[in-house]
Amino acid sequence: MMARVGLVHDDDIATIADIERRSFSDPWSERAFYDVLSHSRMYFACARRDVSDSAAATRVLGYVVAWFAGGEGEIANLAVDPEARGHGVGSALLDAALEEARRQRTDEVFLEVRSSNLRARQLYESRGFAEVGRRRRYYRQPVEDAVILRRTEPAAVNPHSQL
Repeated sequence: MMARVGLVHDDDIATIADIERRSFSDPWSERAFYDVLSHSRMYFACARRDVSDSAAATRVLGYVVAWFAGGEGEIANLAVDPEARGHGVGSALLDAALEEARRQRTDEVFLEVRSSNLRARQLYESRGFAEVGRRRRYYRQPVEDAVILRRTEPAAVNPHSQL
């Protein structure tokens, strides 16, 4: 399944909120996603099936929310429709957010993930994220630690550091 990543529009929010509710036990509200659209510093993109002549081409398969400021970024939310998992949609969304991080000239990008979400952790680690901390008992329903991951962008390397 090929996915095309583009910016979210108002009419995508209901589908995104549905994916959120099916993906997380403590989901963001539909109102929260509308609020993200109103912030110019937020990156809010979704993946759609890449079939140009089909009604399925408009179906939202997943989304990513990130922000960038002061040389740092955070991936605040990323989810894939449970029926579309395992087809590279999460990778496409993460890669799009990391490309935006490079455009925004960030030095490092952070995110947090449930410690038991091994599939997501493997995806993040495949893109250079490494554990830098934990928030004990951070998540509810069920209570669980959040693992804090960081990726240092290659652009952050000082070209004069070997002088």
